[in-house]
Amino acid sequence: MNQLTFQDGRRSLRAGIATLAAIILGLASPAVSEPVRKSGYAVGAETCGSGDLAFPKLRIDMKAGFCAGLIASEEDHLKFPRSIIQVPGRDLFVVADMGGWGHADGRLLLLDPRAAGGQRFKELLTGIEYPFGLVIGPDKKLYASTAETIFRFDPLADNPRGTVETIIRHMPGRRITLPDGTKLDEAAHPLKQFVFDRNGRLFVNVGAHSDDCITPAPITRPCAAAEGASAMAAIWLFTPPSGGVFPALRPNDPDPPHTIYARGLRNSMALALHPNFPDAGYAFLQGENGRDLPDIFKPNEEINAIEQGRHYGWPYCYDLSTPSPEFRLVLQSGVYKSLCSANALYKPPFSLLPPHGAPLAMLYYHGAKFPELEGKLLVGLHGYRPTGSRILVYDVDDHGFPKSAPAPVRYHVSCAADPTHNFQTDAGDVAAAPFEELIAGWHRVNGARPQGAPVGMTIAEDGAIWLVEDKNQTVIRIDRAEGDPSPPLPCDTRSQALIDQLASFVAKDAQNKIRLTSLRKNLVEKYCVGCHSDFGLKAGQSDAEKDATVLRFMLSQDGWIYPGDPASGKLRTRLRGIGAEKLMPPGGESLPKTEPGYAALLNTADLFVAKMVPGTPMRIKPGLPQRKFFSKTNKECGEIPAAKVVVVTQRNAVDKPGFSRFFRPADPYLNGECSDDDGYYIRQEFLVPVQ
Repeated sequence: MNQLTFQDGRRSLRAGIATLAAIILGLASPAVSEPVRKSGYAVGAETCGSGDLAFPKLRIDMKAGFCAGLIASEEDHLKFPRSIIQVPGRDLFVVADMGGWGHADGRLLLLDPRAAGGQRFKELLTGIEYPFGLVIGPDKKLYASTAETIFRFDPLADNPRGTVETIIRHMPGRRITLPDGTKLDEAAHPLKQFVFDRNGRLFVNVGAHSDDCITPAPITRPCAAAEGASAMAAIWLFTPPSGGVFPALRPNDPDPPHTIYARGLRNSMALALHPNFPDAGYAFLQGENGRDLPDIFKPNEEINAIEQGRHYGWPYCYDLSTPSPEFRLVLQSGVYKSLCSANALYKPPFSLLPPHGAPLAMLYYHGAKFPELEGKLLVGLHGYRPTGSRILVYDVDDHGFPKSAPAPVRYHVSCAADPTHNFQTDAGDVAAAPFEELIAGWHRVNGARPQGAPVGMTIAEDGAIWLVEDKNQTVIRIDRAEGDPSPPLPCDTRSQALIDQLASFVAKDAQNKIRLTSLRKNLVEKYCVGCHSDFGLKAGQSDAEKDATVLRFMLSQDGWIYPGDPASGKLRTRLRGIGAEKLMPPGGESLPKTEPGYAALLNTADLFVAKMVPGTPMRIKPGLPQRKFFSKTNKECGEIPAAKVVVVTQRNAVDKPGFSRFFRPADPYLNGECSDDDGYYIRQEFLVPVQ
């Protein structure tokens, strides 16, 4: 990135930008001009904040009284921002931009939000491997982390690199050697989050080397990488010398000694200390990124109450007390015998978090701007599944622990057929800490916004909440909003015009009209009425009206149908019980055997989706993990994985030589920059025939 010039002074706002994406979605009358899109967000003239801290307002569904303003976007050359902190006493912020995975191209940037657009960032340090943690230490200096080190520096110095003082130098990072001698070039969780307590003690996340530590069966020994005095999947404690400040390491100095404060924590990216910690009884909380399972509703993520010397389960236990089946033999004898249920070493989660939410930030709110949040716990969920992309607010007791409630406790599931779900484990519903949502609706709405991906959060000295999104390359500021909140954007990511177009394709295909009638009569009306708002069916409709109603309902549900590619849609996976989500209709496991013609009906559903759009089904060629696709004007629209199917409408696109035009509307791989109106274009060599 070129060095950018900083400018002081008040920030001028552009006027006359078009009305926001509600117009695109058909929620308001047509506007005269198009909105401006930044990092996938459609922004207009409306702002969030006041004075020179008023920024373009984002259409994010928020708690009443709050709004989100866009400070910076990919136009500011952000690549992979992961954390943010304010410089004490200054209206400046430091942002850790990791750059990406696999390279030492991370940067620390100084952000001046009052500078002119395009001139808000100044590079401080470059060539950093995986910068992540940013903390103001007990000495009021700014501390940062790489994959292996923690250092402090002066972000306001003329030569910030000349002020770098490393205090820890050799933690397990990207490249590690396991206890059995195996060398890994890329550990699974190399990022270092860290916090200081009031006494200057330093707690550091040392993430697990892998997702689950599963080795070839039978597994008879504990996970070696998580054992010993330098265990991974742990929180390490470094204690400073008298005076409470760690000295700078000279070239040949050893690292300060550490102890293992807590074990069995897969990846502690979210850490929060109550201001009174370590006084007895005050909270030290951790947000656990649990093991990966294909089921969308398990395992749950966790809030753990950290105590010295305790084990928190990874990789042997998940949820509250569910044993990992791969480690059955390890749990039968030795130090981990009955760890998940009857072992004093184990401390189960304090509360469960929504499954696959991926908590990457956690802090207590203290600030004057939002008195209603004072002392409460904020948790950011980064996960891309329907349970992620939000910011939670917990009521806490006088010691900082979230207040629990008896079962059932429900959480919100975005854009799902079942919009709420009970906290539950394999044993059934469980107690949990209920929460509000500061940001609730952050699912992708094509033409209006991308899916939210919050990572780091901080509270500014004026009480505003600042956060960064890595996937969308943005810095966002949350401020007080006046008036009633805007209505939530719908989960329907297809425009009404696009639904009309797809419905017209079906109406013109005699065979697909027959298939639709069969699905409506033999599936929807027979098994699905009573759920999913009855598919919109109403008394007195003709058969043709019923067919049209059912079709439009299915097309409006996020992710149910991808024309030409039945295998990618929830309609198929739910009906057949494939993958993570529950089989539908409930109790449908026996229907293929007990109901004549039901198996053929499932095939009819697949064929209906496959034949919905006229054209030639083509598969994305194996090779690179993702293939970029573009709009007619050559704007990059997203990346689609290998093996997905698209319907090619022009093998040799007449307006883009070397490209094929395809039809796959409202696709989850859209980045929010493109609309569905003109189709999409992909290089011809990336397509192969469907076998």
